Amino acid sequence: MLTEIQEGKALNPVVKHITQEKINLYAEASGDFNPIHLDESFAATTPLGGTIAHGMLNLAYVSEMMTSAFGQSWLSEGKLRAKFKEPARPGDTLTINGKIDCVEQKDGVSYANCNFECLNQKGETIVTGETIIKLSSDKE
Repeated sequence: MLTEIQEGKALNPVVKHITQEKINLYAEASGDFNPIHLDESFAATTPLGGTIAHGMLNLAYVSEMMTSAFGQSWLSEGKLRAKFKEPARPGDTLTINGKIDCVEQKDGVSYANCNFECLNQKGETIVTGETIIKLSSDKE
């Protein structure tokens, strides 16, 4: 967890290699068996040209970064907004980066506002977004 929460502080990045096996396991866990994720023959006939990772699998890696940085505060009080730019594919290596944009006080409650991006090994943006984490309140 972060020992110092301050504006501009970079979060520890998370790096993940996407494989078809990880996509298949995520499909089992989530119940999302869309053939664009699992059926390589079908996916090859689509405009995407092959299987792609579930968007929520990508966001799970974002959540891993946020949990590492903010622990229970993220798990119980975190909110995330994301924009999907490109698909993640088997063979991609994703790097999720983030930083604290600002720390605010609202009605006696501290919040950290962060941004993140997920890039593949080619430097292409896969996902971008923002998070808000409730850190503490006067009542705690």
